[in-house]
Amino acid sequence: MLSVRGLTAEYGAIRAVHELSIEVGSGQFVAILGANGAGKSTTLRAIAGLHRPVGGSISLDGQTISTLPTHEVVRRGLALVPEGRMVVAPLTVEENLRLSRFAGRGHESELMVRVFDLFPRLKERRWQRAGLLSGGEQQMLAIGRALMTEPRLLVLDEPSMGLAPSIVELVFNALDTLHAQGQSILLVEQDTEITLARCDYAYVLKRGRLVVSGDAEALRADPNMFDAYLA
Repeated sequence: MLSVRGLTAEYGAIRAVHELSIEVGSGQFVAILGANGAGKSTTLRAIAGLHRPVGGSISLDGQTISTLPTHEVVRRGLALVPEGRMVVAPLTVEENLRLSRFAGRGHESELMVRVFDLFPRLKERRWQRAGLLSGGEQQMLAIGRALMTEPRLLVLDEPSMGLAPSIVELVFNALDTLHAQGQSILLVEQDTEITLARCDYAYVLKRGRLVVSGDAEALRADPNMFDAYLA
């Protein structure tokens, strides 16, 4: 699935990620954890083609994607749900979903049914302008828009940011459903507890470097992990 080897990437003029190597296997739910400034978002942006790495390699299903523009990365089967959602505010929910149809390999109507089954609230608001949705509904729409591309790997950057706990639970329940359906997921998230309770494997970054990785249950059981790496 996804293989990142020796990734080095910059944020502006600052080297934010140093020789990072991670793997996401087919059907796996993998998380990247770390405090603010750890290099998590820079890593995802490099993987998605939004930042050009200054070193290392990134491949998806054995094919190099680190030199491809973002739209080609999407066509190869990787979709990023960015931090901040970035829905197109003047367009309706359905129009936002239709924007992603060019990259999907199935029928648009079937893809939209899948999104509406996952997030019934979006179906109720399909004709409402995206800018009038609540923050939680916009996050659902951002995930739905990524799913319209039929990604082999769904990549999410801080999906819980700014959301009420009840909405965070709803969003993570949707990720549970996708994972159970065989969707490969790579997640960056600051809510360590809710993430480790769900993912299969996690990588922890500190100042752009990998400091620990392992089975999620084992990391969750480590009483020293938060103070050592996430504070």
